[in-house]
Amino acid sequence: MNFSEDEIQRYARHILLPEVGGTGQDTLKKASILVVGAGGLGSPVALYLAAAGVGRIGLVDDDVVELSNLQRQIAHVTDRIGQPKVDSAAQALRAINPGTQVDCHNVRLTADNARELVRGYDLVCDGCDNFATRYLVADACALEGRTLISAAVLRFEGQLSTFRPGGPCYRCLYPEAPPAGTTPSCAEAGVFGAVTGVMGTLQATEALKEILQIGESLAGRLLVWDALAMRFHTITLPADPDCALCGAHPTIHDLSAHRHATAPTCRIPAEATHDA
Repeated sequence: MNFSEDEIQRYARHILLPEVGGTGQDTLKKASILVVGAGGLGSPVALYLAAAGVGRIGLVDDDVVELSNLQRQIAHVTDRIGQPKVDSAAQALRAINPGTQVDCHNVRLTADNARELVRGYDLVCDGCDNFATRYLVADACALEGRTLISAAVLRFEGQLSTFRPGGPCYRCLYPEAPPAGTTPSCAEAGVFGAVTGVMGTLQATEALKEILQIGESLAGRLLVWDALAMRFHTITLPADPDCALCGAHPTIHDLSAHRHATAPTCRIPAEATHDA
């Protein structure tokens, strides 16, 4: 371990924790995490990962900051409207922790670049707002053997799970995207801004736990939160032996099926909350 005096002060509250300590903080310093989406979920995820001392954070997003983002996307501020989201978020992360390396990937995640981007990091946090990218990230992580922490929000509800290599995977939960038009988008139904903050913070917590190998993982479980009722439910998520991605006889071996995939944005399947 090689910490400067500034780093010792910065991470003192972590180092005091027996579950983290100096060894754990050094592990965080050496870790790399890819955050897909620099919006409502990606903002708190990336901010807390940087504050925690994760050594390298990658941000993937090809969008620009808009006024309507600022109700929930806390990495961005009014005077950065019009800037690429990855650049705006990188400014916020570097202001919190200049010791964290921030990689800005101002690109849309596609079948051509997803595996290479995922391969470059230890772990992936998915905070994207559309099913096409969500399935693309899940498939790329499984094919590259990377743990995925995935969260989704809509209105006053959120859900979160961890998908480790070998399953159960995202497709064990949702084998295929729901048909277009069966659930409303955030633009149509709205989203309570603070809900994205809570779910993104929980997502960052799970990512840090995975890097540190502490606590009980959400792998094999789905966490569902109803903010209006202030109730959390945990649903057991068994591996699907017939899963096309991680089952006994998988049929997904590459990302070719994603080359022409499209999907509506910002949706959370209704059946997840109904099961709770």
